Amino acid sequence: MAVSLADIKKLRDITGAGMMDVKKALEEANGDFEVAKDLLRKRGQAIAAKRSDREASEGCVLAKVKDNFGAIVGVKCETDFVAKNEDFVGMVKLILDAALDNKVRTQEELKNLKIGNFTVAEIITERSGVTGEKMELADYACLEAPVVDAYNHLGNKLSSLVAAEAGADPETVHGISMQVAAMSPIALDADHVAEDVKKHELEVAIEKTKQDEINKAVENALRKAGLNPAHCDSDDHIASNTTKGWLTEEQAQVARDIRAKVPVEAEANLAAQAKKIEMIAQGRLNKFLKESTLVEQAYIMSESKELVKDVLKAKGVQILDFRRITLSAE
Repeated sequence: MAVSLADIKKLRDITGAGMMDVKKALEEANGDFEVAKDLLRKRGQAIAAKRSDREASEGCVLAKVKDNFGAIVGVKCETDFVAKNEDFVGMVKLILDAALDNKVRTQEELKNLKIGNFTVAEIITERSGVTGEKMELADYACLEAPVVDAYNHLGNKLSSLVAAEAGADPETVHGISMQVAAMSPIALDADHVAEDVKKHELEVAIEKTKQDEINKAVENALRKAGLNPAHCDSDDHIASNTTKGWLTEEQAQVARDIRAKVPVEAEANLAAQAKKIEMIAQGRLNKFLKESTLVEQAYIMSESKELVKDVLKAKGVQILDFRRITLSAE
């Protein structure tokens, strides 16, 4: 059956599918719009299934606030070309608006939310069929509070939300949204950092401190033997520097002997340094918490490097919570 250009344009506007795909679907459906739409949707599902093992590393992240409820939606695709396409960005905006209108709380709830006759998951699948790229609802976050601010970083790859008490200065809260986006804090303050995170970071700090003590013992032994530690920091370097004439064969052997013997001796002596190691590791944990919690970070909008907590105190602003979503590797 021949189909008119007007019908093709009409269905293309409705579905966003390519012109030739629309023409073929209308011909197969004998001009029936509903049947043609169903054909396009099924083809989209088939394409999405075929590409399910592909990596979707690009996409679009957008945040917005409505009636003290803020949401961030992140949808992934395969290429930056599609991520910047107006139709793809428009789809993300459509999903975000629906999330705000319905005050959606979870990603799973959002997937099953209906917009018109289709769920969000089906809409994303259909768009995948149009573009031929794998797409997925990558992440979702929301906050509800007396004051909520949204920040979208240039490029649609990073967004943040910040919730504050009633009466909070909007400009200050927006500045904190930018802080969250730029500095990626893991929690509001040290008290809000999960205990398992603190435990893990302390364990890492202890192991690093132990290794530093062992390395220090090796370096001291090398210096005592009249060797430059930088020339002897690995077997490969020792061999290379011997070839270059920076080490004699005798010096190279001394270096190898030190690197084999001293670490074993130093490790055996670590137990006697337990208190020192614990103190250094605790200092490293405190440094991690200072750099990684919002209120202890230096405020990016302050030329004098004031801490966020001091800025908030001066402005009388109480931050309640925040969310941050990015599709960029960090």
